Amino acid sequence: MNWKDMDFFPIMGIELTTKNTTKLDFSPSNEGLKSVDLSNTESFDSYVFGQLESQGKAFGIGGYLEHRAIYQRAEMFATAAEDFRNIHLGVDIWTKAGAEVFVPLDGKVHSIRDNEGFANYGPTIILEHELDGEKLYSLYGHLSREDLKFLRKGQHVISGELLCHVGPFPENGDWPPHLHFQLMWDMQGLEGDYPGVCSSRERKAYALNCPNPNLIIRSEVLD
Repeated sequence: MNWKDMDFFPIMGIELTTKNTTKLDFSPSNEGLKSVDLSNTESFDSYVFGQLESQGKAFGIGGYLEHRAIYQRAEMFATAAEDFRNIHLGVDIWTKAGAEVFVPLDGKVHSIRDNEGFANYGPTIILEHELDGEKLYSLYGHLSREDLKFLRKGQHVISGELLCHVGPFPENGDWPPHLHFQLMWDMQGLEGDYPGVCSSRERKAYALNCPNPNLIIRSEVLD
C-alpha cells in the first residue's frame, strides 16, 4: 500500500508543523517528569501546557511505540512486571479542550463508547474505512462527552467533516486535554474500545496491527 498517494484531511483542521507543534517526550529519559505528580491531573496538566506555552506552540505531539513513564499514575496499567503496559500504540495530540477534530478520510462509525474511569479513554469514537481494498479503523479517544450524542453506529462520515472535540478533564478519562489517535487493521471483535497501550512483550504483535498514525497525520514534527 502506498500511503503517499492518498489524500487525508488534517485531523486537527490544519497541518501540524514545526511552527505550531512541538514533540513531547513522556519516556523515562525525560528528567522533567520526575518532579511532576502524575497522579494529580491538575499538576500533570500544568506541566503539559507549560511546555507548550514556553515554546509558543498550540499542539504537542508524539507517542507512537514510545516507552512511557506516565502510566504509573493508574492501577489499570499495572500487571506483573513483564506485562506492565507502558508501550503507547497511538499518537497523542495535546492541545486545549474544545479543539475540533475532523474526519481524515471517508468512512462510517464503527462504534462509540464512554470508557469511564481514571486514566481510561473517556468518550471514544472508532471509525471504519476502506483503504486500497482493505479495512482500516481509526480511534479517537479522550473526547467531549457531548460529541457522543450526535453519532450512531453505521453513520457515514466524509473526509473533512467535523467529527468531535478534545474533551476536558475529568470527563476525558482524567487526562490533560489531548486526542489519542490510533489506527488498527483488525478490531479483534472489540467495539468502542481497543488497547492503546501494551507491554513490551506484546509490542511486536500490536505494532503489526496498529500502523503508525503519522501515515495519516503527516506531521513533519514526527518525521
